[in-house]
Amino acid sequence: MDKRQINRQELTNIADTLVAGDKGLLAMDESNATCNKRFAVLNIPQTEVSRRDWRELIITTPNLCECISGTILYDETIRQKKRDGSFIIKTIMDAGMIPGIKVDTGAKAMAGFPGEKLTGGLDGLRERLKEYVTMGARFAKWRSVIAIGEGIPSRACMEANAHALACYAALCQEAGLVPMVEPELLMTGDHTLEKCYERTEEVLRTVFNVLYLHRVMLEGMILKPNMVISGLGCSKQATVEEVADATIKCLLQAVPAAVAGVAFLSGGQSGSLASAHLNAMHVRRPSQFPWPLTFSFARAIQQPAMEIWQGKDANITEAQQALLHRAQCDRAARRGEYSEVMGKACV
Repeated sequence: MDKRQINRQELTNIADTLVAGDKGLLAMDESNATCNKRFAVLNIPQTEVSRRDWRELIITTPNLCECISGTILYDETIRQKKRDGSFIIKTIMDAGMIPGIKVDTGAKAMAGFPGEKLTGGLDGLRERLKEYVTMGARFAKWRSVIAIGEGIPSRACMEANAHALACYAALCQEAGLVPMVEPELLMTGDHTLEKCYERTEEVLRTVFNVLYLHRVMLEGMILKPNMVISGLGCSKQATVEEVADATIKCLLQAVPAAVAGVAFLSGGQSGSLASAHLNAMHVRRPSQFPWPLTFSFARAIQQPAMEIWQGKDANITEAQQALLHRAQCDRAARRGEYSEVMGKACV
């Protein structure tokens, strides 16, 4: 068996492990600026030490690996050591979770297209990926940010972001990393559920067309999409069941069956609502998915714990309990066993 065949099998194995069973992924890859902004609201010091302490709290949560298969890290975090001097990434691996890494450098305004953005980070990416592999990362993430509005997203925006996602994914697989492909259509705006459906399907079709052109192995990648949902400013908010049905229909229309798995982003939804939507998909149409449907949430898992912690060591245990409870809610949703009572217990 040649090296390329071995690499393909390794990628498939990692991707399958990440979406197997009833586990999901925990996104803890917020940039320093984003993390500091959330800290500021809770009067937590916006320092490297505070960010280290917060991420150490997360990855040392007892039994977290029962719900979480992999964690997505930021560049600062993958290099950080815990208070005891051991590397955070080693603690993740020792706990039986697979470490991943965010590799894009953020979305910037797209020249000539007001209101639209293009994600950067391809320059020097091949070399950065090699370094991350030597540090222990086994998968990566790249997020494209796409707004829905009057006349947007444009074809130029969709195709430019799809091209960047495909180049990133191909480079990841070359390096031996499973690419998580994240084309996020934002919840901000007043668009209807129907408009979100139309644009999400168009974006996904565009992304997969370009992934094919770049020879990305679908069995060795994970899609991280938004759910099909009404805009936050829409006067008519879709029900949980309507979101579940529209999301499933959209994915079936646009996502090839060969993809290893679909891990939803929460996109600003509350933790309980994101769980309810995922749960409804598994309850209403449990046998119609060609791929596993799971979660890759950030704030939807972290926020209650951060509000309890507030940067104080005395609150660590209670915060970890809240974090685990939120992850357990999402694990239950994958099994179609999430309930409103469970949600109220872990807001």
